Amino acid sequence: MKLRLGIALVLLSILSTQVVHAATVSFTGSRPFNVFVPSTYNKSDPVPLVIALAGYGQTGAQVEDYLHLTPIAQSAGFLYVHPDGTIDKFGERFWNATPECCDFQKPPINDAGYIMSIIKEISAKFSVDQSRIYIIGHSNGGFMANALACKYSSRIAAMINIAGGSFTTTSACKPSSPISVLEIWGTKDDTYAYNHIRGKPIPGAVQTFTNWGSINKCTTPAIALDDKLDLDPTIPGEETTVLQFGGCPAETSVDFWKMDGAGHSPVISSFFANEMIAWLMIHPKLATH
Repeated sequence: MKLRLGIALVLLSILSTQVVHAATVSFTGSRPFNVFVPSTYNKSDPVPLVIALAGYGQTGAQVEDYLHLTPIAQSAGFLYVHPDGTIDKFGERFWNATPECCDFQKPPINDAGYIMSIIKEISAKFSVDQSRIYIIGHSNGGFMANALACKYSSRIAAMINIAGGSFTTTSACKPSSPISVLEIWGTKDDTYAYNHIRGKPIPGAVQTFTNWGSINKCTTPAIALDDKLDLDPTIPGEETTVLQFGGCPAETSVDFWKMDGAGHSPVISSFFANEMIAWLMIHPKLATH
């Protein structure tokens, strides 16, 4: 695991880091969004697309303030979007990810369709590597990332969920093909064991990770790898244990970064976002899917 991430980080670091003509392109409509376009973009060379989704009550700008992915999008050369959810009756932004979270009003919002429309619109305007479309979500955005992986695995290569839940039952998650999944949770997060939303118990960290191993039909039980990560600077030492299922099909991965002592929104080091992007970039959607 450490070797693969190290190779990917080297690949990221050797790409141009000079901001020459980086731009933010606006897409209009009923739900407008902006796309960061790195200065290295060339329409003849397809590039990855990364979409980051905020937690309940937060804007896209706030998830960017937390993760700081824009500089990495520039240096690594990928298109980057952090769209807003809609505003609910309480005045809070949300994603309607699963029946459990977090659409508390009617009629329901088709956020899965909205995210897929973003991918479609960007792909029509820019040269997107269709084998490298990625989703990152935190909290309610993590619910949305899990839901998209369940429904649109044919379009999404890999997703990262930070402290977000998923469907109560695995039968509700039916990806059409295996998809690489990384679950990141802090053990001091109140939702680590399980969370209750509207009286329903939602699978926590270990159960969500275990469910994905089953959904992806990985054949070997998950084990803790020897290498550990130091992602939270407020916790002494390498606090993050990396667990991984074996025997997952078509070179996909189902991984779990267990952040011992971290909360729902971990204090993240400057390496956190780099490690996440490095993990994504070594998990393209293979043509055999």
